[in-house]
Amino acid sequence: MVVLYIILAIILILAAVLFLNATLASSKARKLVGDHPTFTEDQLKVYGETFSRMLQPATVSVKDSHDDTEFSKLRSVVEKDFPLLHEKAERQILAEDCWMYKIPGKDQTRNILLMSHHDVVSADTDWTMPAFDGIIKDGKVYGRGAADTKGSLCAILFGMEEMLREGIQPPVNVYIVSSHNEELGGNGMAATLEYCQKNNITFEVILDEGGAIVEPPLAGMDCEMCAMVAVHEKGRLKLKCTVKNESSHVSLTAFKGNPVERMSQFIQEITTKNVFIRRLHPETRGLFTGLAPYCKLPMKLLLSNLWLFGGLLTKVLPKLNATAGGMVGTTCNFQTIEGSVNSKECTASVMLRNINEEDLKADYAAFKAVADKYGITLETERDEYYAPADMSSPAYAYTMDCLAKVFPRFPAAPYILPAGTDAWRLTPVCNCVLRFAPTRMSKQQLGSIHAADENLDISAIGEAAAFYKYFAVNYR
Repeated sequence: MVVLYIILAIILILAAVLFLNATLASSKARKLVGDHPTFTEDQLKVYGETFSRMLQPATVSVKDSHDDTEFSKLRSVVEKDFPLLHEKAERQILAEDCWMYKIPGKDQTRNILLMSHHDVVSADTDWTMPAFDGIIKDGKVYGRGAADTKGSLCAILFGMEEMLREGIQPPVNVYIVSSHNEELGGNGMAATLEYCQKNNITFEVILDEGGAIVEPPLAGMDCEMCAMVAVHEKGRLKLKCTVKNESSHVSLTAFKGNPVERMSQFIQEITTKNVFIRRLHPETRGLFTGLAPYCKLPMKLLLSNLWLFGGLLTKVLPKLNATAGGMVGTTCNFQTIEGSVNSKECTASVMLRNINEEDLKADYAAFKAVADKYGITLETERDEYYAPADMSSPAYAYTMDCLAKVFPRFPAAPYILPAGTDAWRLTPVCNCVLRFAPTRMSKQQLGSIHAADENLDISAIGEAAAFYKYFAVNYR
């Protein structure tokens, strides 16, 4: 009986601790109250028409070539619609058409960068309207590049134009950079890095695409939308896997099965067994703790007590879906396989997307151990790792504070971006590269990126412009 009482007491104490932590998290969290930016009909008309004009040039980037015809049309639009920026800012073109503006600040020794890209992917035939007409309908503007990322570029330009119109000089130098071939991983941002390193230019913070203001990522949250700030971009390790018969005579080989069979067995084992490290990285912990106060029970209890439930999450998340699993460790995606039963060789390509550089060393060793089991050799074809943003930096804290000021009804949280951006190239000149554009997007709008009927709300352009202006004017 005494043992039963002890167990009951432990359960009650544990429950009290769990609820106390959840209550404390909620009490310390920012209250979701306040007014977001609003606009007059005349202001929305200007935002919408300008945005429409920016979407009309078909600035589709093409691998290994650059036709400036459509890109020059876009330059003409922005030069006409943002005259003060082009009068007051220093401007230059890097590579073929990578824009760089510099708005001189009061302190010429400090720099921040607002970043985007103005190239787009092609538009397929699934569109229900012309993809490059910039059609305005029901408070939205439709066109290829609306969400990715002429919308944020338009907002940056509006924000800086409005700042200059009011005669405000920012506290520090404000750079604007927009690449012409981000969709291809082209030379635009590489040229920007080269220029910055040659001229000893470093940035305290960079804001690029990646995260946005989206519908709540967790079910049952008590908020309209969330500002998701990507503080890290997963690295890339691309490997070529090769398996051969060691002898021309099958009976003399050391391994069972022909090359195709062995490669298939290898892929099966790698993709079904948990060979990679799984843990809650600081960025993922920040995501969960940032959203916990706005969740309902029992999710609030779970996320407010990661000391107890963190291990469980690392096991459960990979089983939910690939995106969730990618937040807790390296992911593995086999992309090609070539060979035949009659051939003496089979090859496969695989991409490992990693969060932590040290974890990847152990993950690679585990991957190689399975490969060795089947006589498979590995060759590295691509190896990129990008340091995460310093979440302890003043620039990160300032960014989150700006979100609270401009979008007080939306919580903000960090997360790890599974996709790719141009921003990784500039990590050598900035320790706080944030993949975040303050554009509000519904699930449909988010899903329209690289898909049919891409669109963005006109009011979202105004809101993002207000954020960029506030960010630059009040930077400290």
